[in-house]
Amino acid sequence: MTMQHFLLSAAARSLSLKAVFQMGEDKAYETFCQLRWPENDGEAVCPRCGCVETYNITSRRRFKCVACHHQFSVTSGTIFASRKLSYTDLLAAIVIFVNGAKGVSALQVARDLDVQYKTAFVLSHKLREAMALEDAGQTLGGVVEVDGAYFGGYVKPANVKDNRVDRRTKAVQSGKRQSVVVVRERDGDMLTFVGKSEADGVEIVATVVEAGAVVHADEASHWDALHARYETLRINHSEAYSLNGACTNMAESFFSRLRRAEIGTHHHISGPYLYAYAGEMAWREDNRRVSNGTQAHMVGEAAMASGVSRKWAGYWQRGA
Repeated sequence: MTMQHFLLSAAARSLSLKAVFQMGEDKAYETFCQLRWPENDGEAVCPRCGCVETYNITSRRRFKCVACHHQFSVTSGTIFASRKLSYTDLLAAIVIFVNGAKGVSALQVARDLDVQYKTAFVLSHKLREAMALEDAGQTLGGVVEVDGAYFGGYVKPANVKDNRVDRRTKAVQSGKRQSVVVVRERDGDMLTFVGKSEADGVEIVATVVEAGAVVHADEASHWDALHARYETLRINHSEAYSLNGACTNMAESFFSRLRRAEIGTHHHISGPYLYAYAGEMAWREDNRRVSNGTQAHMVGEAAMASGVSRKWAGYWQRGA
């Protein structure tokens, strides 16, 4: 008997947009309180002095600390600070965001929530920034796969056939191509990094992979340096995808998801934001067997635990 795939089962669908819009603004507000202060059962805690006794200013949905008299809201000091969207729309945006297996375009979020494109763009990047907290300071061990792939820097071929050149050569490159390096633990999490070349991943592996780990890599020469630090197995993809116990198929599956996101959902990923999209796809891959309701709770909790974004502060992104 063939087992049903998890993503096709009812267990994968534990939260719907219909349920979010039916709960109403008051219930959505209570949900954010629970996400912000789970240790206090959703009761406000002063972000300035930590006092658990507050006055509830119900007319403005704000709180006033009994000890230091500081006034704050449930989103004060978080990545949603200075929000203009309703709590229902914020919660719906999180559900829409996690429901996309290959990501969700800002254009779709803008249409679903009836907001401007740049509002949806900034909101989506704030959620990606919150997602990244899960991997902050993390190290990997056991059996680890490493690999790299290049994204961006598309060079359009010439119109006339006689004028076309080999776009793989360095002379015709746009200079915008970047490498995403993935370090993936078997039956565990993964970390992603963006650099100018795949060779940059050698130092990254030494930083995030614990001593004693077994590393699987392909035959690219820059991975030769890993042999001095780890037990390293190599696979030549021109011969096989898996051979003598060595393979990087789990790393390749991440790149497949990221390619589908770039080609099928976003169509173009700007270089400065590649790290954010790579991190998002790593989060989706890590949590692919988690129900969408749990995923929404994880993202919401991470967003409420995040500080005010320095890059995505205000209505539009700040200049570098």
